[in-house]
Formats: sequence, C-alpha cells, structure tokens
Amino acid sequence: MYEIIATPQEYQIDHLINGTDNANIELTREERDKWAKQIVQFSDRLSGFAQKANLFSSLLASEEKIAANPASLKTLKNQLFLINDALNSALGIADMMENDMIKTPQDA
Repeated sequence: MYEIIATPQEYQIDHLINGTDNANIELTREERDKWAKQIVQFSDRLSGFAQKANLFSSLLASEEKIAANPASLKTLKNQLFLINDALNSALGIADMMENDMIKTPQDA
C-alpha cells in the first residue's frame, strides 16, 4: 500500500491548509483511474513538447540558413528562458510528489 503524504504548505496551496483534517481516506478505483488518465495525458503533452524541441534543435544545428532581426532573437531567447524556468519548476514539483508517495507496511 502507498500513502500520499503531501502537505499543502510545502506546495504553497494555502487555501487547502485550513478546513482539512488529517484522516486518511483510501482512493477509489474510479478516482485512481481518472488521475492515471490525466497523468498519461500530461505525459503525452510532454512527449509532444520533446518532439518539437528536438525538431527545433535539429533545425538550429543544421546547415540551413536562418535569418532573424535582433528583436526576434531576443523574443526567442526570452521564450526559451520561460520554458526552461517552467520545466525546472515542474521537475522540482515532480520530485516533491515522488518523495510524498511512500510505500507503507502492509497490515499484519
């Protein structure tokens, strides 16, 4: 059995901190299936992003001529920084989530 030990404070979700008790509930099969499907959809979007990133990288590494004005290059650089920051945040949250899903000893 696994237990999710995520606390709202660690994820900065203040509105969940008040009014929630600490009693564990077991997730239903329906809830688990719904969440699993959502995670698969998220994973599919990440795979799509990875494909686009690989195509873009290949284009930049190719011998194709590429022209741009300074404003376009600055915009591209800013967008890449935003994507990088978002990915770093997402990976940090995913690491926290992984650590917050712990295997508990089976009932004897």
